[in-house]
Amino acid sequence: MSTLLSASPPAGQPVVEAKNLKRVYEIRRGFLRAPDHLQAVGGVSFTVHAGRTLAVVGESGCGKSTLARMVSLIETPTGGQLRIQGIDAVNAPKQERAGLRKAVQLVFQNPYGSLNPRKKIGAILEAPLEINTAMPAAERAVKARAMLALVGLRPEHYDRYPHMFSGGQRQRIAIARALMLNPTLVVADEPVSALDVSIQAQVLNLLADLQQSLGLAYLFISHDLGVVRHIAHDVLVMYLGHAVEQGEKSALFAQPLHPYTQALLASTPGLAGSSAVKQRIVLKGELPSPLNPPTGCVFSTRCPHVTDRCRAERPALREVAGRQVACHYAEDFLTA
Repeated sequence: MSTLLSASPPAGQPVVEAKNLKRVYEIRRGFLRAPDHLQAVGGVSFTVHAGRTLAVVGESGCGKSTLARMVSLIETPTGGQLRIQGIDAVNAPKQERAGLRKAVQLVFQNPYGSLNPRKKIGAILEAPLEINTAMPAAERAVKARAMLALVGLRPEHYDRYPHMFSGGQRQRIAIARALMLNPTLVVADEPVSALDVSIQAQVLNLLADLQQSLGLAYLFISHDLGVVRHIAHDVLVMYLGHAVEQGEKSALFAQPLHPYTQALLASTPGLAGSSAVKQRIVLKGELPSPLNPPTGCVFSTRCPHVTDRCRAERPALREVAGRQVACHYAEDFLTA
């Protein structure tokens, strides 16, 4: 079973560390017209250590999936620093960057679209090894069968096709594929949102068990705070490409200090009636366009507590009650 264990970074060193990470897209507007610039991620910082899960939450369009693509090295940041296992992932030489790609693996949202329907499960699992290693075919098959067992599937599943499995089983296969290269970080982009609620719990429990046994770090992308409460250790709340609150899960769920975090909790079944949310918060208006963000606080156009200072001055992330909050009036939401 030692071949299934992930390589860990040096003791005390985070698996991934991002500082002021940015991603700006150039939007062409037509011939002889200057392009617009869309800031999908506007300077986000975080660390994830081995054995811990950082959940990134927010509405659609907040930049969480773009952040996941940068961390998984699919897209290159346009600003900031990204270090994986202590190595500069943005400016690393080609060969070193290829090695980092093995250390970071993805689990996609849709288990029906992420598996090749023309290939058997064994071939799907062995593909990462065939592409990235010189491992002989016999050893690849042994490891693929062992990985099937690790995620709770049977040996005979090795010779079956994806259409023969349920959604939950397909996601187990996708998780097994992500682990074939012994990664230290798994980026899970909405991995249970396409599954039934009862199956969601099984997949989340599997992810938690794998994390405990293999020492994996997770970057978990989700819009569902109920799921986040089950699996995360730390939470990063994003709005319009910016972090508005981040810290340990227990602190954020017990006493959210940013109005946007409060609104997310208030809108989540099972959390809306908690003592942390004193009243239902209904956000008015639409998410602003990232092509034309508000000049002050990014949440100022929808915040029920907005003031003239919020509209004019963008608050920086600062420490309040053991977490980072980007709100001028965070202390006002502290309760005894």
